[in-house]
Amino acid sequence: MNDSREIRLEDSWKQALADEFTAEYMHQLRGFLLEQKRAGKRIFPPGDEIFSALDYTSIEKTKVVILGQDPYHGIDQAHGLCFSVKPGIDVPPSLGNIYKELHADVGFNSPSHGCLSYWARQGVLLLNAVLTVEAHKAGSHQGKGWERFTDKIVDVLNRKKQGLVFLLWGSYAQKKGAMIDRARHLVLQSPHPSPLSASRGFFGNKHFSLTNEYLIKRGAKPIDWQLPEQVELDG
Repeated sequence: MNDSREIRLEDSWKQALADEFTAEYMHQLRGFLLEQKRAGKRIFPPGDEIFSALDYTSIEKTKVVILGQDPYHGIDQAHGLCFSVKPGIDVPPSLGNIYKELHADVGFNSPSHGCLSYWARQGVLLLNAVLTVEAHKAGSHQGKGWERFTDKIVDVLNRKKQGLVFLLWGSYAQKKGAMIDRARHLVLQSPHPSPLSASRGFFGNKHFSLTNEYLIKRGAKPIDWQLPEQVELDG
């Protein structure tokens, strides 16, 4: 979408979203991103990582959905998985708080990195509502079309799947997840893990153990939340 490297997208999502990629709003979104690039603006994540969440986690494999808002806007932070950063990048504050809750909830030991690709490989769809951002300008690509695209992703999962766990942290994610059928899926809500709100109910939400209890009850394999020190980044 915004550079020359090849976009990677897993086949089931390509098929499910085919109509979105040919829609007028997506044509306009492509034009906006090209215009930004021509103007010399730096866009994150790189073009081949914009759809990383979908490339790592097929529709069939998806068990859990974590909804974020925007990609990180710092240099080299965003790589297409919400809340995640590549090895070698400092763990952002919200992710640090996620690690704290994981430790309290399931005895998680924090790794030396902030890369969540191990979760994505197990079926945790790490989806931001907006998939690109301009460097150092939080929220700069909101309202350009990404929200419609990611609403469609949530809609596909809501209709095609049963027994998913949606983790909705903060009012933005909860509003986006309002369409989810609570009779078909488990929806867990709490304040956002941001330092501004984590102490108001994110800490102590036990979402990680509750997720696994639900999956086990349904006969599904639970998520191994413990992140290994060695990171594999290819989808």
